[in-house]
Amino acid sequence: MGWTGWICVTPNFTVTNETKDEVKIEVIYMPENCIKKSKRGDLMNAHYDGFLAKDGSQFYCSRTEKDGHPKWFVLGVGQVIKGLDIGMDGMCAGEKRKLIIPPSLGYGQQGNEKVPPNSTLMFEIELYSVSRGPRSMEAFMEMDLDKDRALSKTEVRKSLMAEYEKGGTRRDDSFYDAIIADIFRTSDHNGDGMISTKEYNVYEHDEL
Repeated sequence: MGWTGWICVTPNFTVTNETKDEVKIEVIYMPENCIKKSKRGDLMNAHYDGFLAKDGSQFYCSRTEKDGHPKWFVLGVGQVIKGLDIGMDGMCAGEKRKLIIPPSLGYGQQGNEKVPPNSTLMFEIELYSVSRGPRSMEAFMEMDLDKDRALSKTEVRKSLMAEYEKGGTRRDDSFYDAIIADIFRTSDHNGDGMISTKEYNVYEHDEL
């Protein structure tokens, strides 16, 4: 199976036995340096593509959804389907995984607009960064370099760059500009160009 950067493709895979109530995890790539492994409550930034296991048809591609940026979410609190919460636990920044998710941990008997009822799912995931979750005051204080209890775009940029570089991933300025614009769009509720402690603790998310 190949990982093709920013392009969404249909993978080559087969599912011979569907495992009930269990997420099957295959590590595709593990970076040499794993400084922090993800756990419940951590803030994750990842690209992920979803496929129906029965025929390999794609129903979701984060690279083509909305602005195509990697998705931000808090792990283990229901912002993504249960199977992703389980399957992304213990990941390192820079790691790539393939998950096989049974219906009970996906969209269940109801399905959704693009997923038929009782569907086993396959996800390809690339994790870019993992950090303490948005409700952690410790994480806020680490980013708040001038200790004024508000985060500027410069402070957020430095934090993002540090997280990505820990995972061995370097990005150009336009990449960070786009992510920062998205973070401030969803978090800077009063539009003053800063994220206060209160705004930081009310982080909006894209739900899959």
